[in-house]
Amino acid sequence: MSRKRETMTQGKKNIIQALLEEYDIKSAEDIQDALKDLLGGTIQSMLEAEMDEHLGYQPYQRSENNNARNGRKSKSVRSKYGEMEIDVPQDRESSFEPQVVRKHQKDISNIEDKIISMYAKGMSTRQISEQVNDIYGFEVSEGLVSDITNKLLPEIEEWQQRPLSAIYPVVFIDAVHFSVRENNVIKKLAAYVILGINEDGRKEVLSLQIGQNESSKYWLGVLNELKNRGVKDILILCADGLSGIKESINVAFPDTEYQRCIVHQVRNTLKYVADKDKKQFANDLKTIYHAPSESVAHERMLEITERWQEHYPNSMKSWSVNWDVITPIFKFSTEVRKVIYTTNAIESLNSTYRRLNRQRSVFPTDTALLKALYLATFEATKKWTMPIKNWGKVYGELSIMYEGRL
Repeated sequence: MSRKRETMTQGKKNIIQALLEEYDIKSAEDIQDALKDLLGGTIQSMLEAEMDEHLGYQPYQRSENNNARNGRKSKSVRSKYGEMEIDVPQDRESSFEPQVVRKHQKDISNIEDKIISMYAKGMSTRQISEQVNDIYGFEVSEGLVSDITNKLLPEIEEWQQRPLSAIYPVVFIDAVHFSVRENNVIKKLAAYVILGINEDGRKEVLSLQIGQNESSKYWLGVLNELKNRGVKDILILCADGLSGIKESINVAFPDTEYQRCIVHQVRNTLKYVADKDKKQFANDLKTIYHAPSESVAHERMLEITERWQEHYPNSMKSWSVNWDVITPIFKFSTEVRKVIYTTNAIESLNSTYRRLNRQRSVFPTDTALLKALYLATFEATKKWTMPIKNWGKVYGELSIMYEGRL
């Protein structure tokens, strides 16, 4: 339903008429210039009024106050109408603290929020600088953009160290790869997102890690960090075949069940399958992870291996090698299996991260990547307001399967 426009009052009509006459307005650009001039004049008047209140008397009045006006100091400020000069009143004791435009404040356009928003969408410092100049008509250097986004770093550190829940029924670890420049050499770095489903069935990004060398030592450090932040137990940890992850889980959370990510398992299998065979092969694989029991799933795995052996002799090898970490899902009902292998939550996050990849082919530093990931994460998780589907049933089943742990 459209909102009814308020009736134009006579006072507003008089103001508009005066504006048209005073500024000889002929175009939209003239309106912008007029508003910029009016804004500057209004700020100037407010500053003068603030000084009157600070001193306790108006100009040219007698007063016993030892403090007095001491001229004005010119200052350039940025507004959404462009850059403007204002004259800030000064006092002899330098005790005047203006409120409308504070000391050292050079921006009244909320441009910092806009810059951070643009950075969250994957724009580079150069692109942001050019965009601000195009839209707002004043220059913001790439260095200033970097300084503004660097203000996020303490916030990111605090977020990375925040206390976590004691128990997470399910935790996912997944990776997206980015190009980062280091010493004029471009290298590929994996950004790992650790996503948990808490006891209320709500999704929560626990941590973002930018890793270089996957190993048992690396993953043990990551998992110990979760423990240090309050996590005492994880029922199921779902991840791809990350180097050293299985051994690290056994040490950090010995009671946690490691589940190989079925989505990645299927993707890795189909990676080298010809396009003409992919649909049929994918349908065959579905009969494995949809099987009613582990024994039936194992039979189907052997059948599919034999069926495709001639054309793709090594395609099913990872299924037999990793069978021990593929099988935990078979003891659960369809509802719980969907939570584990239908990784919609983490896939939606990854699609957000991949947009960063499309926007910026190379990040200048690890820190720049971390800032962009942090902002993109918050943008993506705004919609996470409800528990996952059928959580009551899932929770009930998990509490029986893992008796005494929930």
